Amino acid sequence: MRFLIVLVALAVAAAVVVLLVYAFADRSPSGRAALERGACWEAHTESSGGVTTVAVRQVTRSDTGDLIAEIGRQTVASIPDGDPEWEKRYHEAMAQARSRVAALRSQAD
Repeated sequence: MRFLIVLVALAVAAAVVVLLVYAFADRSPSGRAALERGACWEAHTESSGGVTTVAVRQVTRSDTGDLIAEIGRQTVASIPDGDPEWEKRYHEAMAQARSRVAALRSQAD
């Protein structure tokens, strides 16, 4: 009988702890939602492994402009560095990326 009383007391204590945690839990939006709220789209270029990639990415930055997080990414073009038309393809991809950034920003407004 004593074991049953101790078991019920532990269950009640656990329920009280759970209720207190919910009562005092942070009710702010999740970390990702907070990051997305301050994020913006930008054109971006990366060069790695003999390929230049032009992309648009959704990022959050600090007040000083440092990258905090990349939330989303869309690849516009991947151009082999040895491509004889690299410069032409790169400029076309950057124009397309800037156009996509403008469209994504207008959708967010």
